[in-house]
Amino acid sequence: MKNVSGERKGRPGAVRQGTNKGKQVGSGGQGRQALEGKKPTPKAEDRPYHPAGKRKAANERFEAAGGRKPSRSSDGAPQQPRQQRQEGSRAKPLDETEVVTGRNSVLEALRAKIPATALYVATRIEYDDRVKEVLKLATSRGIPVLEVMRPELDRLAGFDSVHQGLALKVPPYEYAHPMELLDLTISRGKKPLFVALDGITDPRNLGAIIRSVAAFGGDGVILPQRRSVGLTASAWKTSAGAAARTPVAMASNLTATLKALKQRGVFVLGLDGDGDMQLPNLTLANEPVVLVIGSEGKGLSRLVAETCDAIVSIPINAATESLNAGIAASVALYEISKLRAQAKK
Repeated sequence: MKNVSGERKGRPGAVRQGTNKGKQVGSGGQGRQALEGKKPTPKAEDRPYHPAGKRKAANERFEAAGGRKPSRSSDGAPQQPRQQRQEGSRAKPLDETEVVTGRNSVLEALRAKIPATALYVATRIEYDDRVKEVLKLATSRGIPVLEVMRPELDRLAGFDSVHQGLALKVPPYEYAHPMELLDLTISRGKKPLFVALDGITDPRNLGAIIRSVAAFGGDGVILPQRRSVGLTASAWKTSAGAAARTPVAMASNLTATLKALKQRGVFVLGLDGDGDMQLPNLTLANEPVVLVIGSEGKGLSRLVAETCDAIVSIPINAATESLNAGIAASVALYEISKLRAQAKK
């Protein structure tokens, strides 16, 4: 039935099926069923499409691969090490391990049975007796031997490293304690001869000093924990394998360690160009000695110099201002070893 306007009349209050007519906004929780089962909004880092979630996933992949968790900038984004952020930098990727390169260094490390995780050999390497022994030692110890192209070996060893076709991945160096090093030397019936470094930051100097300590009968090297180079791959390389035979100790405080050595009867001799005693006239050479080498530029620090029992100088030509720290250590160690040999006669 229609009215005069043409509209269909129905029962009052009736609602036609299949239409939205009659529904009223806010009439008693309509749409409540659509809200059921909803959970709290996930955190940003738990949403894979969110930038924070992507950073979290990248960090998890990085840590699973054995790397360190990268530091974060003020906005929370992962921050690469400074040497890798520099434009054009060819720094090696951050890793928990060290890479020993060079045939002598790798061979000595394997002979010393230093734990290693992988041996990298360049394709078409020229075999000599050292390479053959390296491969024999690695296979006998079950160390994986991986053949890689030379560009890959360059990247692994560092573009400034001469790897000679061999690279050995080893865990970080485990430093001895200075007092334990002293006890070990005395237990072997030897008269201690140590070299302590004060402010040496060049790994090549450290490697050369370790090599000289091994060559002239020294018993170990003591490094300060701060403001000093550690036993890096570059130091390993420069030592030509001597780092595998010469123990290196880490002192949390060099001055305190030197005082502790003095209490144990070890004489502390500082090496400086303005010393009050010349090396050839050294009367303490036949005593337990720790020789302290300062940096080439600044020399010995004030506190270390005050701790020394004597300051010794190497006589050099007046036209030469100073000697490289590695060379100075070699000269001093040679002279001490010679004076000790003469005292035994």
